Amino acid sequence: MNVIGVVGEFNPFHLGHREHFIASRARAGQDAPIVCVMSGDFVQRGEPACFDKHVRARTAVMAGADLVFELPLPWCLASAERFALGAAALLDGLGVVTHLSFGSESGDLAALRTLAAAAADENNLALIRERMRRGEGFAAAREAVLRRQTGDVADLLERPNDILAVEYLKALTALGSSMTPMVTLRRASEHDGAGDGAVRSAMRLRAMLAAGEDIGPYVPAGTGGVLAERMAAGLGPVTMESLEQAILARLRAMTPEAMAALPDAGEGLANRLFTARQEGSLEAVVERMKTKRYPTSRLRRLVMAAALGIRADMAAGTPPYARLLAYSGRGRALLRQIRERSRLPVINKPAAAKDLPEPARAIFRLNADARDLYVLGYDSPEARRGGSDWRTGPAAV
Repeated sequence: MNVIGVVGEFNPFHLGHREHFIASRARAGQDAPIVCVMSGDFVQRGEPACFDKHVRARTAVMAGADLVFELPLPWCLASAERFALGAAALLDGLGVVTHLSFGSESGDLAALRTLAAAAADENNLALIRERMRRGEGFAAAREAVLRRQTGDVADLLERPNDILAVEYLKALTALGSSMTPMVTLRRASEHDGAGDGAVRSAMRLRAMLAAGEDIGPYVPAGTGGVLAERMAAGLGPVTMESLEQAILARLRAMTPEAMAALPDAGEGLANRLFTARQEGSLEAVVERMKTKRYPTSRLRRLVMAAALGIRADMAAGTPPYARLLAYSGRGRALLRQIRERSRLPVINKPAAAKDLPEPARAIFRLNADARDLYVLGYDSPEARRGGSDWRTGPAAV
């Protein structure tokens, strides 16, 4: 039996995500279960997710997923390379996933494989590092080096989903995984673009939510109602603005030594953050840290990693456990196979995390503590109580 693995943030889950599920099953089999690895309460762009991880996981299962597992924080708030490696490793570690399905603007698997091989080549990596030592940013250095070897194929590096697809292919090779890559053409909406027709990008939907607009026509049936209920209860959408004071407070309490221990904080970034933490807004903090060399997304991730207490040593390696967030009836049956074959501890009830060995237990606590920060973005005072991640089990849908 084929089992499809999908990685996503589902921030929020929309019609484009459902189309990806449909396209994946059209190729792997209509009866193929879909196993998702999803970012938790904070996402790769260095921001809180608009709705909490349990709600987003539930909407994914409502739209066709069968199991949704959480990608732990050190890999959520990471570069595309580490994000893809962590997600692919978690899916591979479950022992049942046969296909890794991902979207791509080009849909050209052969070209993506060519780029992935070139991007992993040690000689090319050395050339990229040399250009960076001369002050060039990573993206520009990589594009220049790989274009020499691959020619116009390097044009794919200008497209965000193609970039992530390259990282998934690199991850499969690095892991020695038997999962078969399966690329689906992303047609309807550019990454972080406005979108057309019934499909709107996640960024556009978040903007609509912030403006109080109805996103019902652009999400699967049932999802709009679930999100509307959360909003009516004061439980989202959560934004950087709603968490700004809490994040600034955490930054100002940090020592230079703690900032130096953050992931990707080398090359003077830790010092820049320590100085910038005294600014009066998060936007001003990031603005003060800016140089031509570092993309804003990297700076935002560093700020959020600091606020959440992520250390560089936590981000080494791959996720040490698989926490289940939501499941379908078919997913429940597949879960029995996973428990027999998984190379990772599978966490169903949060209390079971207390039996994990260190440092896996520390990473679970990190995610639980992140939830305590996340809920401070709720309008409902009662919902801001701490410890909720330890009290919330997976949703049966």
